[in-house]
Amino acid sequence: MSFFVTTLRGTLRKLAQLTIWRYRPGIIGVTGTVGKTSTKVAVKAVLAKGRRVRASAGNLNNDLGLPLAILGDWTEEDLKIVSRAQPSGTARLAKLFFWLRVIFGSLARIIIKSRNYPEILVLEYGADRPGDIKYLLKIARPNISIITAVGEIPVHVEFYSGPDDVAREKGRLIEYLPAAGYAILNYDDEAVMNLASRTRARVMTFGFEKGAELKVSRLENRVEDGRPIGISFKLEYKGAFIPVRLNNVFGRSHAYAAAAAAAVGIVFGMNLVAISEALLEYVPAESRMHLLPGVKRTFIIDDAYNASPLSMHAALDALRELPAKRKVAILGDMLEIGKYTIEAHEAMGKLAAQSANVLVTVGPRAKFIAEAARAAGMRKNAIVSFDTAEEACRPVQDLLREGDLILIKASHAIGLDKVVAEIRAF
Repeated sequence: MSFFVTTLRGTLRKLAQLTIWRYRPGIIGVTGTVGKTSTKVAVKAVLAKGRRVRASAGNLNNDLGLPLAILGDWTEEDLKIVSRAQPSGTARLAKLFFWLRVIFGSLARIIIKSRNYPEILVLEYGADRPGDIKYLLKIARPNISIITAVGEIPVHVEFYSGPDDVAREKGRLIEYLPAAGYAILNYDDEAVMNLASRTRARVMTFGFEKGAELKVSRLENRVEDGRPIGISFKLEYKGAFIPVRLNNVFGRSHAYAAAAAAAVGIVFGMNLVAISEALLEYVPAESRMHLLPGVKRTFIIDDAYNASPLSMHAALDALRELPAKRKVAILGDMLEIGKYTIEAHEAMGKLAAQSANVLVTVGPRAKFIAEAARAAGMRKNAIVSFDTAEEACRPVQDLLREGDLILIKASHAIGLDKVVAEIRAF
């Protein structure tokens, strides 16, 4: 780590700590191997009706990102300048100006108290490697913590001794809660529920399974004139039911996000009717099972932001359940799963054979998806493989037909957003 980055890291950490000391916001922390960003966005939608709420933008969940989320509400253009997508050694003047603006603007807000600082911060806590969450908790300790899911093969597991070690790292977020705080846990995920004993806070659970305090039931895909338009389901809490509708999203992942957000709303004293109404404002983060119009009058489910075995399984389940003339799965590599790479990709191939009529794979690891799909009975001429997203763009557009439903999913580094851009209708 360079001297500049080390100094910047320490400066942002101290400024974030001072800002929290100055304004005393309520802090809601979200972690998990999948669903963090959708849950964060759903929590903001639920609480924003009557409160000043800031949810960390994009993927601000690491040693630089989390302090940035505490220090200001930055634009997408601001964050692009300092993101990993900006090549190293480029835009140096713009980067310097941005960091100076962050530092001096934050100092000014600490010295002169602003009336507009959020009452509640909704923050993502990332855990790429052991010790990450412990470091972030030194900056900001939540009053309410949500663990979305861990799964049998978590993303980033290659940097840990195994899935249990990943779960323990995520569990730090509830371990540090005060006794008066709340740990909101996914009841359907065994690894998450095994962490419940690690907190002294009140535990609240959400999920589809019987026994969850806030239970999701009757999940259905909504279709209008042959076009998928979203999902609907019911939320149950203490014997009361309320219907919920989410537009332009699909899959259980968004129902989980809504349920976790509803649990937060209940902690804040909201009733189910108010929560359901607030969730109508839920607009998912980009590339998270989001419905987009495609060329040739097709429909795209854009889930290209990231991928793990758990989230890809859920996406393929959603594709299988949706009606369409023809279903196309465009799947890329799942990264950072170490020794589980081959078996995880082969498992997705078997699922793809059941869920899609046409399979396109992108990346060297995704070829295991193609091979497993073929072995599971998918026709050879219905499977196409490419090494890179750039190679796939034009051929994918050529193979599409009117009425196709297209799922696009891979780890972020594979760049399937390029394929989305190529076949999206504007």
